[in-house]
Amino acid sequence: MGTIGFNNAEYIRLQSKKIRERIAMFGGKLYLEFGGKLFDDYHAARVLPGFEPDAKIKLLMELKDDAEIIIAINADAIEKNKRRGDLGITYDLDTLRLIDAFRGIGLYVGCVVITQYTGQPLAKAFEKRLTSLGVKVYKHYPIADYPSNLPLIVSEDGFGKNDYIKTERQLIVITAPGPGSGKMATCLSQLYHDHKHGISAGYAKFETFPIWNLPLKHPVNLAYEAATADLDDVNMIDPFHLEAYGKTAVNYNRDIEIFPVLSSMLKNILGESPYKSPTDMGVNMAGNAISDNDAVKRAACQEIIRRYYNALCSLRQGLGAQAEVSKIELLMNQLDISVANRPVVKAALDKANATGAPATSIQLPDGRIITGKTSSLLGASSSMLLNVLKELAGIDDEVQLLSPKIIEPIQKMKTEVLGNHNPRLHIDEVLIALSICAATDERAKTALDQVPKLSGLEAHSSVILARIDEQTFKKLGVNLTMEPKYQTKKLYHN
Repeated sequence: MGTIGFNNAEYIRLQSKKIRERIAMFGGKLYLEFGGKLFDDYHAARVLPGFEPDAKIKLLMELKDDAEIIIAINADAIEKNKRRGDLGITYDLDTLRLIDAFRGIGLYVGCVVITQYTGQPLAKAFEKRLTSLGVKVYKHYPIADYPSNLPLIVSEDGFGKNDYIKTERQLIVITAPGPGSGKMATCLSQLYHDHKHGISAGYAKFETFPIWNLPLKHPVNLAYEAATADLDDVNMIDPFHLEAYGKTAVNYNRDIEIFPVLSSMLKNILGESPYKSPTDMGVNMAGNAISDNDAVKRAACQEIIRRYYNALCSLRQGLGAQAEVSKIELLMNQLDISVANRPVVKAALDKANATGAPATSIQLPDGRIITGKTSSLLGASSSMLLNVLKELAGIDDEVQLLSPKIIEPIQKMKTEVLGNHNPRLHIDEVLIALSICAATDERAKTALDQVPKLSGLEAHSSVILARIDEQTFKKLGVNLTMEPKYQTKKLYHN
């Protein structure tokens, strides 16, 4: 556990160099479609140990003076109040969050483009809100038979009807709050308008997964399939790359399927297509920054198991589909791995069976596993948290970091004043109580100082946790999995 397998600094150096080369290739202007998350890319950090979650932002900061950001959002997603699964906020609110985040680090946000716009009421309201906040807004419209009707698409009645975004810098980064936002179409529409205005520009994709120069069945690439099981993405050998260069490269089905159409669009707009394969379109140097292949293989296998548990829990909660679970099971079979390869699972289940109540376990970097059981004062996860902090601090297990005299008034407030049915303390409440005790108790302070060491540790719960506990584990950086069952048989779980 904890072995570094990826050179983050080398990745940033190689990727920024490649982007500058691509800008020069197109005469000084590039529309760069960003795939995946710009901020907080924890999937990449988990499967490529050493990759920093903000690596892409650090890379953009290297190109800060040349970069301009356009955020694309689909009008239908606004109308349907589509939400980000990880943050739980709607796409329109996430657009505002992204603008704040980019501006907060000094990156220039040029505008927001609302795609697939047909006058949807909520989209109109969002446009008005953005305008009142001083954000430039442009609209792009549906095109009949997109992307197959090339004569219509590349015409004044196709891309020509879209608002033309007048950009100011060399590198135009197109990002979005989630998939299906119309990033590629925005790039192509801009190429069409730039070409009409006599401006030389090109298009490329900023890619991370799948990693084109790793084997098709490498665990890192299979972890990407597991992460996108709900989208039904499949990694494939890029046939266009193989035909053009006689070399195998890995890409995914959607890019391969759209490539002939995209290539024709680029040819119609630019006079010729600069790319012979979808792999050519990508700017992806991640594979060249792997320093320990065995370490990333192990990390990716663990990620696939975590994704399996996530899919099981989503299915149990009525938010997922059996097909997602079945697909990840197939990936696990290909790698000959199972839940038995995740030691914290057995530890949590054994503790739950021994106590007859929910239990939680966590694994330290040296392989030791610490467990927590349910009590009248604390939930299993809260108990485990105190136990692991004591272990990390070298405090005897018999020591009570939080005495009943501290916990009981909090329970009384929760149940008698705030109306909660569960008196046991959640993780965040335990941390707050521990913080208060740390002001007068040196041992509590020593334990509290260990909290940053929890980041990157593996944990498992024998039941689905309350959302507040799940979110707190995420904030602490703990890689949590849960058994797909609830502690009670109630229909409503909060």
